Amino acid sequence: MSESSTLAVQVTAMAGRSVTRLLRQPAAIVPSLIFPIFLLAVNVGGLDSATDLPGFPTDSYITFALAFTFIQSAIFSTMRAGEGLAQDIENGFFNRLVLTPMRPSALMAGQLVGLVLLGQLQALLYLAIGFAAGADFEAGIGGIAVLVVLVSIISVGFGGIGLVMALRSGSGEAVQGMFPLMFVLLFFSSMALPRNLIETDWFRTITDINPVSYLIEAIRSLMITGWDPHALIAGFAVAIALAVGTIAASAMLLRRRMMRS
Repeated sequence: MSESSTLAVQVTAMAGRSVTRLLRQPAAIVPSLIFPIFLLAVNVGGLDSATDLPGFPTDSYITFALAFTFIQSAIFSTMRAGEGLAQDIENGFFNRLVLTPMRPSALMAGQLVGLVLLGQLQALLYLAIGFAAGADFEAGIGGIAVLVVLVSIISVGFGGIGLVMALRSGSGEAVQGMFPLMFVLLFFSSMALPRNLIETDWFRTITDINPVSYLIEAIRSLMITGWDPHALIAGFAVAIALAVGTIAASAMLLRRRMMRS
């Protein structure tokens, strides 16, 4: 069997395990689906009057706010990927894998496949809820395809953060402890208002340097503007940089841990 065939078999096996484990833990899936919808409803109910501000990009706040649900669900990817790998380290499954010909790339890919599939499910679910509530989507069918791709890359990027935390700590509790910090990135972004309408200087500065703002704005542009090259390029650039950076870091940490095991 060729090296490429062997790698494909290993990735398929680990991906199947990842998806199966995900399906067997509905308690881990349901909150990541429901909580963003709940927070969306709260924000739309409390901030709908923001559409009256001069310069607000749309008269439908749910159209504006829907974008952050995708990022919020991606943050849950950090927990799922990190906790899954940390659990494998804690229960000894990781050490048994080290004794096999399993390649590090196959192990990482297997951990992330379930997240990508769940991210696509979440994207379609949130779009359906948004459409039912009257949200617009100016980019049309082609924009939905772009959205699914972007959400998949974002899920890989945030999932990579979880892998890094799990490999560094080897503890599920340590991964869980990072969850509030990830939410800080979301709340200090342009999730509630456009950056140009934020009047508090220090807050606007934070949103300008916060990469999460550009992820939200790329998704939001598909809904409000249709096709905004600047927002999409910035969003994809941040998403790809995050995915490449976290996967590279987790690959390095994985090799080190496998050498110690």
